[in-house]
Amino acid sequence: MLSRIDLRGQTPTTSELRRALPRGGTDVDSVIPTVAPVVEDIRQRGAAAALEYGQKFDGVVPESVRVPQEVMDQALSSLEPAILAALEESIGRVRAFHASQKPEDHTVEIVPGGLVTERWVPIERVGLYVPGGKAVYPSSVIMNVVPAQEAGVESLVIASPPQPEGWPHATILAACALLGVDEVWAVGGAQAVALMAYGCAEEELEPVDLITGPGNIFVTAAKRLVRGTVGIDSEAGPTEIAIVADETADAVEVAYDLISQAEHDPMAASVLITTSEEFADAVDREVDARYSVTLNAERVKEALEGVQSGIVLVDSLDAAVAAANAYAAEHLEIHTRDAEQVASRIVNAGAIFIGRYSPVPLGDYSAGSNHVLPTSGSARHSSGLSTHTFLKSIHVVNYDKAALQDVADTVIALSKEERLPAHGEAISARFNH
Repeated sequence: MLSRIDLRGQTPTTSELRRALPRGGTDVDSVIPTVAPVVEDIRQRGAAAALEYGQKFDGVVPESVRVPQEVMDQALSSLEPAILAALEESIGRVRAFHASQKPEDHTVEIVPGGLVTERWVPIERVGLYVPGGKAVYPSSVIMNVVPAQEAGVESLVIASPPQPEGWPHATILAACALLGVDEVWAVGGAQAVALMAYGCAEEELEPVDLITGPGNIFVTAAKRLVRGTVGIDSEAGPTEIAIVADETADAVEVAYDLISQAEHDPMAASVLITTSEEFADAVDREVDARYSVTLNAERVKEALEGVQSGIVLVDSLDAAVAAANAYAAEHLEIHTRDAEQVASRIVNAGAIFIGRYSPVPLGDYSAGSNHVLPTSGSARHSSGLSTHTFLKSIHVVNYDKAALQDVADTVIALSKEERLPAHGEAISARFNH
């Protein structure tokens, strides 16, 4: 099922690797002309416009934008005990890790009497988008809400598309209630992003300062359009997994891991990078034999046979590491001898999963790590969602007279060199009235 790229006998450059490796992606620019009028209309007319677009695109109009608290409470009380226990366990693990990420304020005495402090302040109000199309994602509620709470965000809203019954999926609402989220909007797609960015005074829907969370190409386009009005976490593309493996790996386990990501979306990417042609053959056979029994077999087949998926053959683990770093996967699994040592050489990945007992689905739900990760090669320069996402750093400068006087000549000299003499005069005025 999987196409082959044979890099054996070659030493490709990073540029050559980026061109050769499987890559799909989405053309966000292509839908901007469609999304821009929606965003502008919601900026002008608020919730009324958002509901109209919801009816047009999804055929659903909720009774109100804001989900009543009793609806969320009912969703939580109706949750199956096993699902409730699973959510509670995952919340505890994710909270334990993200609580540890919050940095402490710190002060450096640059010179006697000259202090600079870095102060960490939570974003005041955030909007968290939770998809509700091909699948239901209560896990995305956890991955967005918990780090925001651990950062100290005091005001947050979740937006998720209403289902045919008129409200977001009951499991999503239950997860919100379980986490103490009391503001949920029954709005999806680009219209949700626009409404979070601009708010609606008539409906008492306050705008946010930052929008996070994954979504389809229309959600991504809307995030691009409102960036600047609000902050965004990233422009998320289709999910992807890369696996670096040698002949010691288990072909059945690797096949299942490739299939598991492919069931997210027909555009999902599943890539195997291996030093063993025999192992590649074995994985291909196992994938072909097993994908059809999954619930989402047609989606899996389309993803695995797409240009974004494939098997990459390399000569050595050194070449495999180079390929993995060039690919910069959202999720990267390592199935090799001395997997920890190989993993230590990876510098470009959203998250790294070491060995057969750390598969990507563990990270999707209950490892404690976050599953909102950089896609489409952006792991070369960006990080996944974390407590840091919901914090901003403020530098606080506190110099006394002696400390300023000591550095005055330096500042004045630089201001003259940059032809900004008033900068220097602002310093000298403090000593020469």
